[in-house]
Amino acid sequence: MSFKFEVVHKDNNTAARTGRISTAHGVLETPVFMPVATRGAVKTLTPEELEGIGAEIVLGNAYHLYLRPGTELIKRAGGLHNFMNWQKPILTDSGGFQIFSLSETLKVTDEGVEFRSVYDGSSHFLSPEKVIEVQQILGADIIMVLDECPPYSAGKKQVEEAVNRSLDWAKRCKASFSTGKDQALFGIVQGGVFRDLRKRSAEETVEIDFPGYGIGGFSVGEPHEIMFEALNETIPYLPFAKPRYLMGVGNPTSLLEVVRQGIDMFDCALPTRIARNGAAFTSKGRLNIRNARHKADLEPLDENCGCYVCKSYSRSYLRHLFMLGEILAHRLLTLHNLAFLFDLMRRARKAIVEDNFEDFRRDFVDNHDS
Repeated sequence: MSFKFEVVHKDNNTAARTGRISTAHGVLETPVFMPVATRGAVKTLTPEELEGIGAEIVLGNAYHLYLRPGTELIKRAGGLHNFMNWQKPILTDSGGFQIFSLSETLKVTDEGVEFRSVYDGSSHFLSPEKVIEVQQILGADIIMVLDECPPYSAGKKQVEEAVNRSLDWAKRCKASFSTGKDQALFGIVQGGVFRDLRKRSAEETVEIDFPGYGIGGFSVGEPHEIMFEALNETIPYLPFAKPRYLMGVGNPTSLLEVVRQGIDMFDCALPTRIARNGAAFTSKGRLNIRNARHKADLEPLDENCGCYVCKSYSRSYLRHLFMLGEILAHRLLTLHNLAFLFDLMRRARKAIVEDNFEDFRRDFVDNHDS
């Protein structure tokens, strides 16, 4: 297997670390933000544009790709890399989060999940074994086990049941995983906001032995302060020498906080979603381009940003496009938001290597309005 992870440097004053993940489709420098290409595309952008702004890896979703266009077509195309014309690394999520969040006709048993397609209402059943089969056909470099993701409102009994089922499914996923391909299968830790369940889930998932570990069950409605606390109860039980992937977090200040706690990988649809709603990340906080005060504002989105959008277009022009409903506005704001996060990760890695990450994080947060 071509997958390999090494910790390159740990910050002297925090748990933040830089690392290097080697895959069959290239090397990632961590901490790394992964833009979401749910259905095989990052919304509004081409793969060439993503590569141009510094994307190292994208995330696809096995649930959506299994439903449309289907694994047989992607297999005929030579795998997801060829199908979407992206030759750098890909991670595919198993779709557990989407199954539980999108389906109103869900039936969960120990055997797997029965649900109806969000596209045409057709009935489907995904077992841990089927999820691995789908992801191995897709050919992603990193694939995830099937897990059960309860909502933030779930009581301890429900979360404990989800932990038990996720552990059983993780064992079945590993047993059905074919090691003959250049893919790495990551386990997923669950447990909600319950410290004892997080600890147990982490310890028992590590016992199964995966080359990397996702931390799931967050971004389901809980305040970020509670997430940070729960992470403190999870990370110490994960191996130092293996990558840690926090699923579903993309707010800049939150990213820096979890980097401080020792997380290596993250994904989130936030930067692309808010772009389509007219919002941009900046070094001073989130900016809403729809606000009337930007109508005649000829300044860039962020004077401290060196991306193509900030070098080329004013807030006034971007607002003009957005208010007219021009698709170019969505594309440019998406380009900026992702470039902003990629640059933030580059600067974070530099600060870690220089052993001043906490100063870097505090300076960013202190100048940030949101």
